[in-house]
Amino acid sequence: MTEETGKELVKRWVRPAIRELSAYHVQEAEGLIKLDAMENPYRWPEALREEWLGLLRTAEVNRYPHPQAPGVKAALRESMAIPAEAELVLGNGSDELIQMIAMTLGGAGRTILSVEPSFVMYRMIATFLGMDYVGVPLQTDDFNLDLEVLLAAVERHRPAVIFLAYPNNPTGNLFDEAALLRIIEAAPGLVVVDEAYAPFTDASFLPRLGRYDNLVVMRTLSKMGLAGLRLGLLAGPAVWLREIEKTRLPYNINILTQLSVAFALRHREVFDTQTAAIREAREAMFEAFQTRKDMEPFPSEANFILLRLTRDRVADVHRALRDRGVLVKLMHGSHPLLEDCLRVTVGTPGENLAMLDAFDEVL
Repeated sequence: MTEETGKELVKRWVRPAIRELSAYHVQEAEGLIKLDAMENPYRWPEALREEWLGLLRTAEVNRYPHPQAPGVKAALRESMAIPAEAELVLGNGSDELIQMIAMTLGGAGRTILSVEPSFVMYRMIATFLGMDYVGVPLQTDDFNLDLEVLLAAVERHRPAVIFLAYPNNPTGNLFDEAALLRIIEAAPGLVVVDEAYAPFTDASFLPRLGRYDNLVVMRTLSKMGLAGLRLGLLAGPAVWLREIEKTRLPYNINILTQLSVAFALRHREVFDTQTAAIREAREAMFEAFQTRKDMEPFPSEANFILLRLTRDRVADVHRALRDRGVLVKLMHGSHPLLEDCLRVTVGTPGENLAMLDAFDEVL
């Protein structure tokens, strides 16, 4: 088959909405200080790694894993104080959970609604599944909710599901709690509060599960230090989660992840110490950005800081940082409200110092 013949077949059979998409791009990071992906920069202590490796030797990888991962669910309930009456569904990262929710509530004419800028997978998964997507812009000065505009959009579009990241990515801010409650009360369908960055803030909607019939809370273990294991969880009323569970592929949580997560959560104090250090470093990084010319940092409750440069050369700065061995996320061009912006993940003290030195050389 020639390339031209292949292109004709693709044009005939692949949906136009998919052909117009760009695949999710992950930057090559080998040999660089990696501050672009909101990861915990700390490795496990060596003694913990050795104990973990001993546990993995017991894994029967010739067998399918437990389909419900009860050990993981029990560890999550205890570790996160998930209300006893809440049901749990596990996903291969929160991305799979977003997809499962959309598959459950999707259909012709159904709408996913979120704010913008926010996590790009809300829009992408809506497109994958042929759903309508409505993105309501945040306020231009501080990235807070424009509540009346948002409520009007909810009334007009009657979304099947609303996704609200709390704190928001890529802006790092927490939306007003009372505003979120008004949205939950006004929503005709499901409201998903996405708490991916819960380890770096004290705010949470988990205690409100059960008080609202249409509220569920989504979390991931990636940011606390288990990104490589790919585990997300959805907590909420059983009446919703029983339906979402039907879209979960069998054995989606592999045996190595199940063993590793249950083990890691038995040592939660290690990760709590690491996330506390990240919080402290975040504040120091914010203050350091504030003292430098030509940059405007935005307050963050996550493990990253959104930064706007004021010299209209953000792409050149991004490239120059990379040339100096520092990889951050270029947000410019991804949304009009993110013009001239970079997103910088909080790293180790040494990584943060190297990043600041690189900025000083470039600006």
